[in-house]
Amino acid sequence: MRKAALLYNPDSGGSRRRQRELEAALAILKDGGVEAQLVPTHSPAHAAEEALRAIASGCDTIFPCGGDGTIHNIAQVVAHSPVALAVLPMGTANALAHDLGVPLRVPAAAKAALAAVPRRIALGHVSCVGLNGGSIERYFIVAAGVGVDAHLFYKLHSGTKQRLGMGAYYAKAWHLWFTYAMPRFRVEYSDETGRTHRADVTELMAVRIRQFGGVVQKLAPGASLDRDDVRLILCRTDSRLAYLAFVTRSLLRGSFNVRGIDLAYSRTAACDYLASAMAKQSRIYVEADGELIGSLPARITVVPEALTLLAPSR
Repeated sequence: MRKAALLYNPDSGGSRRRQRELEAALAILKDGGVEAQLVPTHSPAHAAEEALRAIASGCDTIFPCGGDGTIHNIAQVVAHSPVALAVLPMGTANALAHDLGVPLRVPAAAKAALAAVPRRIALGHVSCVGLNGGSIERYFIVAAGVGVDAHLFYKLHSGTKQRLGMGAYYAKAWHLWFTYAMPRFRVEYSDETGRTHRADVTELMAVRIRQFGGVVQKLAPGASLDRDDVRLILCRTDSRLAYLAFVTRSLLRGSFNVRGIDLAYSRTAACDYLASAMAKQSRIYVEADGELIGSLPARITVVPEALTLLAPSR
């Protein structure tokens, strides 16, 4: 790392404390011999513009200073370039930071970045119908989801966590989860041997990381950024108790099976509405790295060697 840009949103909550943390991180990088600067951004589009400008100016490393959604937006710009993406965790969940072993305190994360090593990884890729019609394509690092979880992101405004706090956010999510109708949709995916499978599901998640952090930890055992595939979670059931049992397994670090919920490795998965229910079926949504991006039909693939991450050595 020779030259780096630290992209941050000065309008985010706790801005005074965030500013102090960022200035401390900047000083650590400069003391480590890195030509670094803080770059304020005010929207995802503006952040993408500033990332492109930083790359054009010779930056070899971009730090999205935020959570997984912020990292997701910058990854769209950095993908398929020699520029490394580093992490200064300033979000709510910070799932990627947990998985990479990045310290959650910003100054400590900056110090760790000085000794970090570049790691070339595959990216997930999802294409679907955009929220305003037409088509949209996005890369994802952590996970993509179709069905239940994406519907919650649709119902919960992105700023709800900041306005209400995590307790109220989870309470609202819990209520919405219990009232969601659980419509089914069709998934066609290939397994490790290349065999094609079909399933009617209420939820599909394509997971790339081992550890989510927090209480959930391993949501999809076997998932890894070191692999060139995704770990699919296929929920063939509409039983809320089965969903709860699956999450409980993660909470307890258990290995027991949950009837109606299966795991599979795959490089391609196509999702669409059931032909028999299209006339009366409500819109089924798609999310990537916790960002609502669109609705069905959708296709999930994996792009090998697509992104360089600057991560602590293991």
